[in-house]
Amino acid sequence: MQKLKSLKKLKGLAFLFIGVTIITFCVLSFVFPKAEQRLGTTTKTSLTKKLTQKEVIRFVALGDSLTEGVGDSTNAGGFVPLLSQALTDKYQLNAVQTDNYGKAGNRTDQILARIKKSTKMQQSIKKADVITLTTGGNDVMKVVRNELMNGINVGSFTSPQKDYVKNLSKLYAEIRKLNKDAPIYQLGIYNPFYLSFSDITELQTIVDNWNSTSEKAVKKQKNAYFIPINDLLYKGIDGKIGVDTKINSDETTESGKVSQTINNLISTTDNFHPNNLGYQIMSNAFQKELDTTKTKWLSK
Repeated sequence: MQKLKSLKKLKGLAFLFIGVTIITFCVLSFVFPKAEQRLGTTTKTSLTKKLTQKEVIRFVALGDSLTEGVGDSTNAGGFVPLLSQALTDKYQLNAVQTDNYGKAGNRTDQILARIKKSTKMQQSIKKADVITLTTGGNDVMKVVRNELMNGINVGSFTSPQKDYVKNLSKLYAEIRKLNKDAPIYQLGIYNPFYLSFSDITELQTIVDNWNSTSEKAVKKQKNAYFIPINDLLYKGIDGKIGVDTKINSDETTESGKVSQTINNLISTTDNFHPNNLGYQIMSNAFQKELDTTKTKWLSK
């Protein structure tokens, strides 16, 4: 009888121990999920984020001499390779496949004509993830050359500016016929003569008006972004008033030379196009806008 009571007591204690163990295990499992489960969730999330990002970006650069890279002493292509490398490094891409279709001297209508004529350009645009555009500078310079003998007049640019907007709209329409989704980043124009020809004050007004008109036109386009550059370039590095240099002159001085203020972001070869540092500033401006809008071109 005594043995039976002991067995019952032992059995009760065993059930109690098993019950407490099960309850404890459940509580601990709820409060502290398995390490494998936590690690698995994190890994899966990280992989998901990695998989949603493109590994290769197709970058098509359209435009004029700024896209071609005139003034770049390395002859590497101006801002285009700088931007490609910056994107590759920042987003750890396998590659940025770049097609550079910059051609010096091209106006907006001429860039459009090249696209319509070139099957190669058309195929590149169709596959593009990112499209950059530099245009407008030669449209302005055409008017400047025509009006130079009569003096630069702001009013002389009113009609050409309207023609430019029409051609720009046609250019965007042609690009969108080939590629509806890729974001287009258009660079503004700058005044390369602000320091060297400071007496031509009207030119700065003309550049400002032209950029304002361009920005309004670009904002009307779908998935297109205007990137102002004039304020970053026209006064030289960090907005300082350039640097002084000595140039040959017929003016009477002891050295036979006279000081001239030049822009230290402009190539001394032609005093018009950016130098290497100027192109780096352009690349930085493009990258800043691409970073802000990365979901438009980086996500799968």
